[in-house]
Amino acid sequence: MTLVELSATEAVEKIRSGEINSEELVQACLDHIGRIDGEIEAWAHLNPEYALDQARVLDARRAAGGPVGALHGIPVGIKDIFDTDSLPTENGTVIDSGRQPMDDCKVVSLLKEAGAVIMGKTVSTELAVYGPGKTKNPHNTEHTPGGSSSGSAAAVASGMVPLAVGSQTNGSTIRPASYCGVVGFKPSHGLIPRTGILAQSSPLDTVGTFARSIEDVALLTEALVAYDPGDKDTRARARPELSKMAGEEPPMKPVIAFAKTAVWDQAEKSTQDAFEELIEFLGDDCAPLELPEPFEKAVSLHRTIMYADLAKSFAHYYENAKDKLTDTLCEMIEEGQKTTAVDYNIAVEWRGLLNAGLDPIFDHYDIIITPATDGEAPKGLEKTGNPDFCTLWTYTGTPAVTLPLLEGPSGLPLGVQVVSRPGDDARLLRAANWLTRRIAE
Repeated sequence: MTLVELSATEAVEKIRSGEINSEELVQACLDHIGRIDGEIEAWAHLNPEYALDQARVLDARRAAGGPVGALHGIPVGIKDIFDTDSLPTENGTVIDSGRQPMDDCKVVSLLKEAGAVIMGKTVSTELAVYGPGKTKNPHNTEHTPGGSSSGSAAAVASGMVPLAVGSQTNGSTIRPASYCGVVGFKPSHGLIPRTGILAQSSPLDTVGTFARSIEDVALLTEALVAYDPGDKDTRARARPELSKMAGEEPPMKPVIAFAKTAVWDQAEKSTQDAFEELIEFLGDDCAPLELPEPFEKAVSLHRTIMYADLAKSFAHYYENAKDKLTDTLCEMIEEGQKTTAVDYNIAVEWRGLLNAGLDPIFDHYDIIITPATDGEAPKGLEKTGNPDFCTLWTYTGTPAVTLPLLEGPSGLPLGVQVVSRPGDDARLLRAANWLTRRIAE
């Protein structure tokens, strides 16, 4: 096994034991990037010496008997909407070309505290919305990697880094993870602080994580859980033992429901067939679930919040450089400008109503499985795919993870999205790991 094939969990143990060092791992990743990124183009900013300098400092600290963090020496890709004090943060738009923040965002600070190596900045779509970046899908470069965390998903899928961070305001973690065939995790809303990250919509914005296994995504996510006064949606609370619980056997077999949701008709026939076969395979381990009629409002309610908040958050871009924005983003902003305060507040309040409706469902079921996307990654690089299969779960703030368990008709990955009650992130990852093993039997 080569160094770039190591999981993050394996690499942490080998670095701690002295079997390998961080500089060797980072150099192996850089060499791999040099071989393949010319075709995939996952990186917006990559400074090899900056990455290697971090690794050398971390290796010297370990050799001197200094403290070793949970991610000591592990390279992590950072979506280019996360402020970094030593690398540009250009937010996927020419308007911010050359923008150099003075400080790290909270997530990058937490990564450094955990001993991670900030490998570089991965490509984001335009302002983390729909305008595609330059990245291609590693499985077939004629197909989209999804968005908006396209570079993070592609970098992990192609072995350039074992871990990466992204974000989700609609489907920007789950969708590219599904298209690129990796594990993508959108934690409960408010679990990870967003201070210093490009803001779209406070009720919806969530930090997401990417890895090639559930254990690795748990390891990364746990290091990012924190309270930050700069993010009003975070809370002072004990850090969940995501990494420990993700690797445990559930005390009882998880009770699973399959929900088509209101957007099932948007799924391609091949996706519908694949999920019908999956449910048949699971047999008595999975029961069909029809969500009540009010849940059909989620996509429309989410749109009301997101578009109005885009109009507010991106007002300076629209007012000062509208000609440099895509037509799609301008149309979203213009629709958001027309949203009334009454409609916006109603849409925000409905989140609580739908979560109240989910409570009795999650009293009975441990997890719900549902498609991550309407199908495999579409051919063409002009669009980033349909996010609607993620919308309900982003709107309600539930934790969601996509697992690369299925395959589309062209042989490209097709993710299985698994969701649970807000706050049940650790139990969700444990149940998702059980489901992965169950399907692999």
